[in-house]
Amino acid sequence: MAENNHLSRLLALLGLTFAFCCFLYYLPDEVAGYSLKRVDLFADLREPDEALSLDSLAKSWLAEDTLAVDTSALQRQAVEKAGIDSASLALRDSLYRTLYAVEGADSLGTRIEDYSVGHVGLHRFFAALRSRETLGRPVRVAFLGDSFIEGDILVADFRSAMQQRFGGRGVGFVPISSVAAQYRPTVKMSASEGWKTYSLLTDPERTYTLSCMTFEAEKFDVSFSIEATRRYPELDSAGCFKLIYEKNQATQLSLSLNGFADSAYFTLPPTDTLTQYLCKGPIHKADLRFRNAAGFRALGVVMEDEQGVSVDNYSLRGNSGMILEDLDSTECRTLNRLHTYDLIVLQYGLNIANDSILQYGWYGRRMEKAIRHVRACFPTADILLMGVSDRSRQESGEFRTMPSVLALLHAQRQTAKRAGIPFWNTFGAMGGRNSMVRYVEKNWASKDYTHLGFGGGRELSRVLMEALLAEMEFYEKAEEE
Repeated sequence: MAENNHLSRLLALLGLTFAFCCFLYYLPDEVAGYSLKRVDLFADLREPDEALSLDSLAKSWLAEDTLAVDTSALQRQAVEKAGIDSASLALRDSLYRTLYAVEGADSLGTRIEDYSVGHVGLHRFFAALRSRETLGRPVRVAFLGDSFIEGDILVADFRSAMQQRFGGRGVGFVPISSVAAQYRPTVKMSASEGWKTYSLLTDPERTYTLSCMTFEAEKFDVSFSIEATRRYPELDSAGCFKLIYEKNQATQLSLSLNGFADSAYFTLPPTDTLTQYLCKGPIHKADLRFRNAAGFRALGVVMEDEQGVSVDNYSLRGNSGMILEDLDSTECRTLNRLHTYDLIVLQYGLNIANDSILQYGWYGRRMEKAIRHVRACFPTADILLMGVSDRSRQESGEFRTMPSVLALLHAQRQTAKRAGIPFWNTFGAMGGRNSMVRYVEKNWASKDYTHLGFGGGRELSRVLMEALLAEMEFYEKAEEE
């Protein structure tokens, strides 16, 4: 009888477990703002739903759509950006079609899809590159993204390629603390205990700029150190070093550069708004010690040259990009005066793509609002939107592209069209359908079939660089007309 009781209990437990798993399958996609992934016990046994297959979706999503766009507003925006009349804008559009015989969507990611009127979406960026020797500052690029570019993946190789071609040195912006610090090969950084991290994802009451993070000292003494690496030849030193902070009363700083003996403490100017402390180099290493620091709030440090190109990586794990509409306008404009940007690249999507969602119009509309807000906060910068990368799921024992990736890519391209900004097809640049599988096989991506490795980042940065240079060539030809 005892054995029968144990068997009955086991069967009952298995039945309860099965019922619980079935219950999890019917969970909603989102609870209290948090995305949930459905548990499906039979996912590997079930044949993919034809309605969710790429073949059935590609025709409608890759075809030219009839999206309604406010062309009058986009034309006004283009005239303001480029400083040329509407007739000249029309001439530029005609010239582009004549030279390249292409228009609209690019399935390969080999060119920039510019949805601005007159094809002037990168006018300010290319103008800054052309005048970089007399600009009086570096041409600055900011990458805003999620874990896809964490650890400087893709951005590091893009930075190196830009600096090799156009000059400049240094790793750019580095936050006080990062969850990926130990995995980032482009800089060595460490922060002492006593720093509290605030993020726009979790503490939206505070004010934030592009990094969406700020760091506040909670102890009397705190410290931070940064050291350049030789992973890339342009990173071993930089012409200047900046500490960017936004709140201070009477904090004292001891700054040691390039390993020399600590300097005496001096008091940083008090402030309730974004400001910077600047030192000129060449600088390879910096050790910062703060005293009387409780309440001192900093964003991070910058290592860059006074000319050439500087590329900042503002990655934030878990960021979908929608929170950018909550950036503080006043603080952002102050940052832009101190640290003027010429190009802002938006890389988002991994945290949105979901197996059970095939309509992303809601996300596209939110991102359009975010883009317009970023444009208002950084009026000197052009904005380039990167499409979502390939991502695979397992079907019948094989990894294949998630249909939701193509749906999201479609929504992102629509966002670029409505906002009138350039777009780059990351999915196409990787090779399109099932390219993530090939990346994993080449050890260019991790085995979660979602995130890039440094090999994949190097390959994608090469394609992006070539697309930008091809676009720059068009601008040069258009200027000659």
